[in-house]
Amino acid sequence: MKKLPKLGFLYLDYVLRFFDHSNFKGWPNRIEEVVYHWKNDKKRFIDEVKRKKIDILIGNIPATAYDTFVEISKELPHVRFVPSIQSQFSNKSKENVTLFCKKHKLSIPKTKIFYDNKKAVKYLEQKANYPQIIKRSYGPSNYGGYYVHKVDNFKEAKKLLKEKKYTPVYTQDAIKLKDSGDIRVMLIGHKPICAFWRYAGKNEWITNTSQGGSMSYKNIPMNALELAVQASKAAKAEYWACDIAICKNTGKAYILECATAFAAFPYIRDWIGQYLMWDFSKGKFKIPHVPLFSWEELGKIDSNLLRTLRHIGFSKYKPSFDGEWYLNDANIGFDMQEVSKSDDSDFPKQIISNKIKDCFDKDKKTEEFELKKLNLNNASLTDIMTLYAMQEELAIEIHEYIQENIITDSTDLLELESVDEHMLKCWDKNLDDMRVDINSVEEYELIKIKGIGKKLAKLIIKYKKELNGFKSIEELEQIEGIGKNKLVQLKSRFKIGV
Repeated sequence: MKKLPKLGFLYLDYVLRFFDHSNFKGWPNRIEEVVYHWKNDKKRFIDEVKRKKIDILIGNIPATAYDTFVEISKELPHVRFVPSIQSQFSNKSKENVTLFCKKHKLSIPKTKIFYDNKKAVKYLEQKANYPQIIKRSYGPSNYGGYYVHKVDNFKEAKKLLKEKKYTPVYTQDAIKLKDSGDIRVMLIGHKPICAFWRYAGKNEWITNTSQGGSMSYKNIPMNALELAVQASKAAKAEYWACDIAICKNTGKAYILECATAFAAFPYIRDWIGQYLMWDFSKGKFKIPHVPLFSWEELGKIDSNLLRTLRHIGFSKYKPSFDGEWYLNDANIGFDMQEVSKSDDSDFPKQIISNKIKDCFDKDKKTEEFELKKLNLNNASLTDIMTLYAMQEELAIEIHEYIQENIITDSTDLLELESVDEHMLKCWDKNLDDMRVDINSVEEYELIKIKGIGKKLAKLIIKYKKELNGFKSIEELEQIEGIGKNKLVQLKSRFKIGV
């Protein structure tokens, strides 16, 4: 047998970690860790991967880093990214999900995408069928329904567009949902390994548990699983998730969302790890056996306990002679498959508005973003937000530039802060088993204060721990390097005297 490949975990600052060493239980060799630190970290990251001689990098890439890692992957042609960069195309935006589904003829609700606001208004006034679902395409997830909206007529649509200023305008025909619910399907090696209904709460239309919704693992229709398998195979994804709507009137299945970045119980991440070890080792490690509809039995376990379970396994059924003949003869389910290699031709080219394209310095040989050539003073906040989501490497610099030069309205500032709060988190927050490093988040929040760098932020956090929280302004004054302006902001940040 050939030598096992050198594995590395791909991590990013401020982003929840999907895998760790325990998910690859039994892998005999050291698994490296490589952390991308945002901003201008591309060259250092590439050099570290080369120095550690990593063959396979394992980890999801958040939407705000996708473009950067497309370029990084070109500099590392002999490194396999898992999931592949191509299969993570849909992670970046709702627009990408639509482009992906249209290219591969996957069933989706009628969807229109407009970069021209006037054309969007004209469509919504003259041609759209209501109700419409209007979503923000780029940026953070729709957790809690904050960035997805239902409008019942043109008046509501026009008012929403005026308030939210989403660019592009991404609007879909609403599907009349069966039992007011949609279905989340998770797959490994193109095989469904978990599926459940998500039902809307009373007087709600969003199928989200934080909005009073509920879940059920029972009676998942086969056409939903088949559509999810089709999408997974089209994406050539090692692991995958789809949100699927079943039309109440026709029973037809439609893809609402799909991505490799999704929240999953620990035992599901263990199954993915086992599958990947089987794949990487060319069969030296056993492929996990996960029976179809096993989620119905697991779903009977209290969710609080289910979140703590690890390394769940199922043994294969060994039938009698007659049963063996039946199983070998009948095509009754899905099998985990080794995923074929992705290439650029599998995925559609991305649509970027001319207004955004004009913001880049095309003359420079380097890909460094040049703020001086941005005509931001003549751009809307929406254009800036779109650019902010697309160009993650200098997100912090753009944030500071906007605050100092653009923001004039408190509403605009609140919208910008909302993006800041969510942009570096790529997975749902409703599972307790996926915990973010609190120190990293607090450090990031402190660094956003003008004049505070990483070193000073760490010092402030250290003093805070020692004092068990700041209780007076005098305690802050004892920290070297904090002047009057910083004191005012820190007082507000730590709610001293409030």
